[in-house]
Amino acid sequence: MTTEITTVKCPTCKQAVVWDETSIYRPFCSKRCQLIDLGEWADEEKRIPSDDMVSDSEDWSETR
Repeated sequence: MTTEITTVKCPTCKQAVVWDETSIYRPFCSKRCQLIDLGEWADEEKRIPSDDMVSDSEDWSETR
């Protein structure tokens, strides 16, 4: 029985990454690419699209 090797592209640098338990940073190729991506989320360069229009200036609370 042969096992197919699954590869994905690193979201940051597009390098091929083997998708298995030995790839500790998957889907990233390295800790560096993982941290670059985290920084982009933290700086709000990336975000999940939403239909809701909530501005930062609105006074809201999760306890409403």
